[in-house]
Amino acid sequence: MSLPIPVSEPAPGVWVLRTPRSAYVLCLTGEDVPLAAHWGAPVDDDAAAALAAVVPGRSRGSWESPLDGREEYPSDTGLRFTEPALALRFADDSRAVRWVLARAEHDGGHLRLRYTELTRPLRLTLHYRVTGRHDVVERWAELHTDVPVEVLRADSAAWCLPAREGARLSTLHGRWGADSRLERTPLAPGAVRLGSRRTTTSPMHNPWVALDDGAATETHGEVWTAALAWSGTWRIDVQRLPDGRVVANAGAGHEAPVARLGAGGHYETPKSCGLWSGAGFGAASRAWHDYVRGEVLPHGDELRPVLYNSWEATGFELDEANQIALAERAAALGCELFVMDDGWFGARVADNAGLGDWIPSSSRFPNGLGPLVKRVHELGMQFGIWVEPEAVNPDSDLYRAHPDWVYASPGYPRHELRHQLVLDLGRPEVAAWLHDWLDRLLTEHDIAFVKWDMNRPVTDPGPYGDLQWSTRHARNLYAVLDRLRHDHPGVRFESCASGGGRVDLGILARTDQVWPSDNTDASDRLGIQEGFGQLYPARAMTAWVTDAPNFLTGNRLPLRFRFHVAMAGVLGIGGDLPGWTPAELELATALIAQYKRIRPIVQQGRLHRIRSPRDCDAPALAYLSAAGDEAVVFQFLDGHRYGEPGPPARLPFLPAGTWEDADTGARYPAAFLAAHGLDAGLAHNHDSAVTHLRKVA
Repeated sequence: MSLPIPVSEPAPGVWVLRTPRSAYVLCLTGEDVPLAAHWGAPVDDDAAAALAAVVPGRSRGSWESPLDGREEYPSDTGLRFTEPALALRFADDSRAVRWVLARAEHDGGHLRLRYTELTRPLRLTLHYRVTGRHDVVERWAELHTDVPVEVLRADSAAWCLPAREGARLSTLHGRWGADSRLERTPLAPGAVRLGSRRTTTSPMHNPWVALDDGAATETHGEVWTAALAWSGTWRIDVQRLPDGRVVANAGAGHEAPVARLGAGGHYETPKSCGLWSGAGFGAASRAWHDYVRGEVLPHGDELRPVLYNSWEATGFELDEANQIALAERAAALGCELFVMDDGWFGARVADNAGLGDWIPSSSRFPNGLGPLVKRVHELGMQFGIWVEPEAVNPDSDLYRAHPDWVYASPGYPRHELRHQLVLDLGRPEVAAWLHDWLDRLLTEHDIAFVKWDMNRPVTDPGPYGDLQWSTRHARNLYAVLDRLRHDHPGVRFESCASGGGRVDLGILARTDQVWPSDNTDASDRLGIQEGFGQLYPARAMTAWVTDAPNFLTGNRLPLRFRFHVAMAGVLGIGGDLPGWTPAELELATALIAQYKRIRPIVQQGRLHRIRSPRDCDAPALAYLSAAGDEAVVFQFLDGHRYGEPGPPARLPFLPAGTWEDADTGARYPAAFLAAHGLDAGLAHNHDSAVTHLRKVA
């Protein structure tokens, strides 16, 4: 596929941003207001100019504005009534603004619209960027001021959709242990607000939405999607206007104001990213996955190793001897990365003490971590470690030395969750301390992987006037991670926040994978992983095989089923290996070996959702290799009813030709697999199959 010219200007005040499969057209009104003229299928310059020339329909009466639902970055004053993307308040309590275009610039795929304010020394720049390689449009805004101003709202973008007969909203919602559940609901007239006040992205909502006319399917129809690359508090407002148009505002911060700027102040929003697909939700997901692997993840082309994590085996009762014993068992299974979890430091023998004292326990590791790390390496594995750098137990040396370092409202009680408080990472001295001990840990030990956890939100952010605590926390977190990655380029990081509490494009730009949920029940994971995959690729999704009964649900699912669900992502093992039977260890060894054979297809291939766990008891999905010559098909029976066998998985996306089962040698014409499907012979509850297909030359 030849790459399009990223940005063109077919007429004065008209710009076209092109991706391989879409076009985004914006234009100026007579008052320099940027309007959305088209977001959809590719168009040439003549068509773009014609679309930009379409005059907005007259408002119906005096209660509506022709700008509503079309304006790219609406203010909260003037002839407009939708939710504003930008709202300011000045020292005289005035909120009126009028933006005048100073100039427009574009180089490569980056368009900048630079504005000045009509009567005040303020400057606003609207940024648009496309890469030419992916179907995502990136947007963000910058505000510079030479006078004091209160920023009541500063969103990254307002995404305006063309009018359609219907509107349906797709979101990812949840709670702890029930993260990333996909919901599709008709969008009624009015507004829907999603967001987080929990310091992090939160498991309650993910900063992503998809919109369609209500008729799109996995394989057909127009779908508009948008995501926010931000790991602090956030808000997305989706509005369906009286004329049927839909607009979605996305930005950092949850309540007003989001900042107070003095003269010389500057505020830059995080990016919001939008993507259009003309071939349904599946094509939208595959385009997002291409973008995340190619533009967001630091090492998106790198295959992630099979890891073993010690938490379920030892909990807080860990020491050098039992960790070495676990490492030896994990290596025998074929694991490539051994991760020691919570409890290796300070007085950490339970969750009520020691957090913040990041020195190896002298009683459990009398010679430090060196002997354990050395033995793990001798076994042919990399060594990884768990940390929770942003939290502290009041029963810790750190808190006793620096009680002022935690978030708190002076004069009021400090509220604990999990016996923890949260360190004020917005304070420079706290950020410096956090970086220094992590830097020392990574310098003194050959550590290849850091599982970075965050188990509670901020509940007492401090004095009311401190408006930017969440912004500072997220940006200092980013700065620490960026610096650690620069100084320790061989270390890989995982983002975890009680599961999926910090999963977004912002944290993925600084980590290599994320922990989608603390819920490892394979049946529940089918739905969690489906939701996660709407936006994020399998390459970023850690998936563990843990023990039965499951700690959360009590389910006793077959080991093969648990493995097959986890093999659809980045495979990890989290069980108590000394308790596994010889038959279970033998099966695990075989399945880990199988995963290593199919890993490039799963982690780098293109996802095709065949049957959804939301709609049936026999969900199925497949990954097709980038070259189109290999595929891996996952089929499950989950909640088997009336003895009905699992139906064949139809594979219409396979390129024409003959396909061979890499394990059995059975051959199938592609047309047969498209029409009839691949029959895995599933016959009983929690039966499952993973089939590796290769195209015959």
